[in-house]
Amino acid sequence: MARKFDLVIIGGGPGGYTAALKAAEFGMKAVVIEAKKIGGTCVNRGCIPTKALLHASNMFHMMQNCDEFGVSTDFISFDFAKMQRYKREAVIKYRESVVRNFERLQVETVHGTATLRRDRTVEVELAEGGKEFFQGTHVIIATGALPIMSHIPGANLPGVWDSDRLLAAQNWNFDRLTILGGGVIAVELATIFNNLCAHVTIIEKQKHLMAPMDDIMSIELEKELRRKGIDIYCDATVTEIREEENGLWCTITPNEEGEPVKMRAGQVLMAIGRRPNITRLMGNDVSLKMQNGKIAVSEDFETSEPGVYAIGDVCTKNQLAHVAAAEATYVVEKLAGRNHSIRLKAVPSGMFVSLPIVPNCIYTSPEIATVGITEEGAKQVGLKVRCGHFSMRENGKSIISGTENGFIRLVFEAYSNTIVGAQMMCPRATDMIGEIAMAIANGLTAEQMSFAMRAHPTYNEGIGLAIQDAMHHEPV
Repeated sequence: MARKFDLVIIGGGPGGYTAALKAAEFGMKAVVIEAKKIGGTCVNRGCIPTKALLHASNMFHMMQNCDEFGVSTDFISFDFAKMQRYKREAVIKYRESVVRNFERLQVETVHGTATLRRDRTVEVELAEGGKEFFQGTHVIIATGALPIMSHIPGANLPGVWDSDRLLAAQNWNFDRLTILGGGVIAVELATIFNNLCAHVTIIEKQKHLMAPMDDIMSIELEKELRRKGIDIYCDATVTEIREEENGLWCTITPNEEGEPVKMRAGQVLMAIGRRPNITRLMGNDVSLKMQNGKIAVSEDFETSEPGVYAIGDVCTKNQLAHVAAAEATYVVEKLAGRNHSIRLKAVPSGMFVSLPIVPNCIYTSPEIATVGITEEGAKQVGLKVRCGHFSMRENGKSIISGTENGFIRLVFEAYSNTIVGAQMMCPRATDMIGEIAMAIANGLTAEQMSFAMRAHPTYNEGIGLAIQDAMHHEPV
């Protein structure tokens, strides 16, 4: 007989654990079913471990270049195993904080593999053996995504890694690393291993890295990565990986004109994207509607099965932890009959354009962060805009820290001067982008944003100066 809950949640990542905690706060009885460890990919194999290694590798990189700051050392080295231990400790601390909140709010956790059955019933093959059934007044699917592995010849060789395995590697064997793919995972891992003096090569099939991003940002990112010594091949595909006496070799084939190039690869990382994790999710008595390989959902994230919802990477375009958490909050508040406390998009007063207010962040050096729409995106929807640009070469904090390669670009609707977008490439961009997301969500104008004083010297001053610059430009 099935145990009954107000909310049964399949998956314990940012979407799943946020839904559970929010439901418990509203007095709902919730259970989370997780096949591996609470925290999902983000906490255990994604965001947190990646940023921990970025932090550690950046410290090593800074120490190698500290002489200009009057700091000298006779010898500097890194211990990759110790870096991994530091990363694991960060992961454990974060995961334990989630578990403590589960205990505080009496959220039940079940470890096992879940299969959705009819009547909002979930069958769980328990990790310790046996089966158990759970029936929810509502069910939320938050099973996330898995790395995609290419099927090109040689993709199954021992030196070919996915991001999950690479982040768990214990021994240093990465003096040369070739990365297939040019998305967020690719450029962040390229940054880590470049910081640790590996010879890194990125091969991307699109014409630019980070293809969905504004071309200006993509080109600036490529310039910065090349300046750091990372080799980049865009508009090209790896068509074969071969194992020879001196290691792995890749054949790089241009998408259009040009002859294939054979290149020594070292270790190879497949970072060509992630696919929804729906393995064993649906039983024979349930058939959820799919769309482009993802679970199809309504505007309220309800699937084709009444009472069953899906959030996060398993159903949405933006595969981001904070998007999954925001969708979880949205769904649970709706189920609990509460007012929504978070927006996923906004239509500013007097406009006809729906603006995305999801911050997109890339933790390279310098950091990259965007929100809203670009100048080009505004033109495509018939919106006249003013753009303000500020170069970080003129920013006091950037001069002090030696991080002057960057900029802040703001986009305002031309007649109301309402903020509609921002693109930043500078230190702390991933922290500062929240200010712009808040401004877009609340329909703030350039004048209203200028009311707030910004401390000196800070990177954040650049926002105020970009606002001033925009107001001196004619609409485009």
